[in-house]
Amino acid sequence: MKPIMAVLESSIVLLIALCLAGPVQAAECSGYDVLVSQLSETTELAKGQTITVVRNHSVLVTENPADKYNLTIGECSGSLVTANGTTTGSGHCARRDTSGDTYSIEWAIAPGAERGTWKAVAGTGKFLRRTDSGWWQNVAGGGKVSAAKWGGTCE
Repeated sequence: MKPIMAVLESSIVLLIALCLAGPVQAAECSGYDVLVSQLSETTELAKGQTITVVRNHSVLVTENPADKYNLTIGECSGSLVTANGTTTGSGHCARRDTSGDTYSIEWAIAPGAERGTWKAVAGTGKFLRRTDSGWWQNVAGGGKVSAAKWGGTCE
């Protein structure tokens, strides 16, 4: 059995180490999401109103090659509703990095907006308990390939 002073000393050292470590600092993050369409199916709901279900392969390329999101690969899916020429939508992306850690984000775009929003919702390993969030905007597209510029605050 350890003497009580040794237990107290090790507890104090642990407490000091935790205090010095402090909270994880959030930083700006940005890059491009390159998407290749797997599915895009539109159904007319009423005159002037449609719903489009989409599913895309996704590769993130970050402006900082050391960023944890760089070269993560997965799929994004969701739905877009267009009524009287204005589109709104929402969905999710699930991606994996080269070490096997995974994460999921939720995305949305408000009616008529040029930019959408995203936020982290789940993850494993280095992506566990992240509160990352930000914006995205389509910047290029042709045929089945498109690209969105994104940015935000990441831990």
